[in-house]
Amino acid sequence: MSEKHPGPLVVEGKLSDAERLKKESNYLRGTIVEDLDNGLTGGFTGDNFLLIRFHGMYQQDDRDIRAERAEQKLEPRHAMMLRCRLPGGIITPTQWLAIDKFAANNTIYGSIRLTNRQTFQFHGILKKNVKPAHQMLHEVGLDALATANDVNRNVLCTSNPIESELHQEAYEWAKKLSEHLLPQTRAYAEIWWDKEKVATTDKEPILGETYLPRKFKTTVVVPPHNDIDLHANDMNFVAIAENGKLIGFNLLVGGGLSLEHGNKATYARTASEFGFLPLDQTLAVAEAVVTTQRDWGNRTDRKNAKTKYTLERVGVETFKAEVEKRAGFTFEPIRPYEFTTRGDRFGWVKGIDNQWHLTLFIENGRLLDYPDRPLKSGIAEIAKIHQGDFRLTANQNLIVAGVPESEKAKVEAIARSHGLMENVTAQRENSMACVAFPTCPLAMAEAERFLPDFVTRVEAIMNEHGVGDEHIVLRVTGCPNGCGRAMLAEIGLVGKAPGRYNLHIGGNRIGTRIPRMYRENINEEEILISINELVGRWATEREADEGFGDFTIRAGIIRPVLDPARDLWE
Repeated sequence: MSEKHPGPLVVEGKLSDAERLKKESNYLRGTIVEDLDNGLTGGFTGDNFLLIRFHGMYQQDDRDIRAERAEQKLEPRHAMMLRCRLPGGIITPTQWLAIDKFAANNTIYGSIRLTNRQTFQFHGILKKNVKPAHQMLHEVGLDALATANDVNRNVLCTSNPIESELHQEAYEWAKKLSEHLLPQTRAYAEIWWDKEKVATTDKEPILGETYLPRKFKTTVVVPPHNDIDLHANDMNFVAIAENGKLIGFNLLVGGGLSLEHGNKATYARTASEFGFLPLDQTLAVAEAVVTTQRDWGNRTDRKNAKTKYTLERVGVETFKAEVEKRAGFTFEPIRPYEFTTRGDRFGWVKGIDNQWHLTLFIENGRLLDYPDRPLKSGIAEIAKIHQGDFRLTANQNLIVAGVPESEKAKVEAIARSHGLMENVTAQRENSMACVAFPTCPLAMAEAERFLPDFVTRVEAIMNEHGVGDEHIVLRVTGCPNGCGRAMLAEIGLVGKAPGRYNLHIGGNRIGTRIPRMYRENINEEEILISINELVGRWATEREADEGFGDFTIRAGIIRPVLDPARDLWE
């Protein structure tokens, strides 16, 4: 990103109301305990509606029945979405069986949703079951602390089952980063685990009394697999190895995908390279990045509060120099690295440790027992016999990791009998959507429910043009907040209104380029007409091994986004 007229380090002005809320929250306690005992409403009231997000929950309601309930003079059917903290996405079979049982017995929908934040969510937890949910997680060594709102959220890590030793080192750093950057307040333990209130004064040495200006996302990525989409995240540690051993990280800062329709002061942005650091500087540098964003991030306008906007306002070099000053460390030049893939590798693969790993495609990450496809029960049956672990991927899929040769046939038989190993196309494997309707309050258009049939229609187009064995990275998100990562896709649909989307093209397969809007506010039929035309040209005019997004740039169909802060909206 270019350095153009660096602005003030701190934005002066009236603070947003979120800043008042955090300051008055008594370190995230609010009156949540009292609200839990309020039987007059199924939801949380006042500031608690937002405060519970720091505790890993969003209050939602079923939008499919909202109007009907209003007509009956009933409040919306409030229920909570709870997101687990699961650094690196690794979970044990014992833990899995506990969450499987809870989902079946204590949620409205009965499903487990794997997210592209490499964790799982429960949807539809009624207020009476909220505390039991947190206690169940605690009993198996998990929690939901800091998976939402203005904190460092779940730390992602490349799901690499092949190079087991290198992955293990990277995963350990993902855990260390997660723990180091967690809120220090004991509010979570007091409220949900009934821990005694400690008399000492709460302190937040890293996050501060009013926490961060906005959400903050961190990753550890092991090249050449960009499976965690590093450019969607604020702080990224790119693993650098020598002779199979991790020696340090390249640091990239300031990625982010959310924007607001029509607001040219908002934009998607790829992360900027800062430099290389040895392993012993990792936590100090991470803390310095977080505290710099804490102090310099915009607290007057939440739409411009993320790290990407701070970098653009003060300048990348100014931000980097402050990180070096706070960490007492000078970055070395970036070490060479390259990304060649970002999708998951499905089916069985053998690791260098002679263990087998089975990657299962889970469409939209939704684990539920469907007629003739009892997916959720299938994973539970595998968990009952599996001695390794499960790895949730940032593409909403699941890896049964660490399977010895002697157990391989047994695991596969369970997977096949429960519909977990059906043949799917490369196109379907490389398509993804956020949750959207009916539970997400921000959704403007369908995404998860829209995607399966839409992909079927895209597959027909691909087959018609003779490229049915290939794929285009396709993402659908129900609003412009970026959860489906459509702004790193070759074809990205961003919800604009019910049944209508903005069509973005021109990203690339490895996820290092932002796509540009090609057509605005169009319906499914109009989208498919455009895709048919574009795929037809790609099939006949492309160069050898040229991806769809790269083709649309080379052919002059769309201009590349080179400087998103200045030309994304042109």
